[in-house]
Amino acid sequence: AYRVGMAQGREAELKRRVQSLLNKIAPDNLATIACKIGDTKVVSSEELKTVIALIMKKALAEPHYCETYADLVCRLMFEMPEFPSESDGKPVTFKSILLIVTQDEYKHLSRDSFDITEEEKEGKSKEELDLVRKKRKDRCLATMRFIGHLFLRKLLSSSIIGQILRELAFCGDEGKLKLPGEHILECICELLNSIGYTLDTEHAGGPTIEQVYGRLSDLQQLKDKKGKGVYPRRIQFMIRDVIETRAAGWQKKSFKAAAKTKEEIRQAQCDQRTQKTDGSEVVILGQRPIWMIATAGGGKSGPGLKLDDGSWQGVPSKSRR
Repeated sequence: AYRVGMAQGREAELKRRVQSLLNKIAPDNLATIACKIGDTKVVSSEELKTVIALIMKKALAEPHYCETYADLVCRLMFEMPEFPSESDGKPVTFKSILLIVTQDEYKHLSRDSFDITEEEKEGKSKEELDLVRKKRKDRCLATMRFIGHLFLRKLLSSSIIGQILRELAFCGDEGKLKLPGEHILECICELLNSIGYTLDTEHAGGPTIEQVYGRLSDLQQLKDKKGKGVYPRRIQFMIRDVIETRAAGWQKKSFKAAAKTKEEIRQAQCDQRTQKTDGSEVVILGQRPIWMIATAGGGKSGPGLKLDDGSWQGVPSKSRR
């Protein structure tokens, strides 16, 4: 009982320290936060899972900081220890657990709809049920954005991203019998807007882009027996927007708030080519982080530059809920 109490006390203290550090994170103090999380001295793979679960929870709850959390995990891969596996000879690393946790989150994306069960409806008002649906959709979109930023940092390969996109869109023979739900199409568009430029310019990503865009174009124009669009105009416009963005070289006017360092803010203010009078800026959607582009030219390698093939496992479509 004493040892169990010690273990529980250690877990609670680890969660408290890591959560406290994550609450203070910003692009400017990223290196400091990563170092301090590394100083927590995790002593087992279970503690490693605890740290990663806390980071994932924050990344999904704060999607505007998604890039910052993706950069954080890149740094932590070099801060955290690895542990022997109980099942095979491969060591349990920060990266391997990160990809397992991320894949588990992806697997729980609903392929059907956000229909509320009778049990969930009990005692809830319409406004409360609408809030439940919104939270579920927001979590799905945040998951896709985080997956996209892992790809941009070479923690997921083009083949894995292609698998995800084709599976969500029901590409191939499966698409003749099934149509993706509206929220799934939103997830596809979210992922494409997060990674489009990089995936489109990679040799392995070209065929995936062509296949998925062909599927999206068909779905946008799909009509029922009465000649009415199968999907609402909101979804049709969303698909058209992502198609037109690609045609424009992935350049798009952006009003979205994103976490930036002070230096990035100063540079943006000085760059008259991208700044607009309405407060927007023209961005290229789906570029790799600036620090990766800078280190790819032959200097010292940054975190994540040589980590293209991940531990993501293939997930048969029938296993998805």
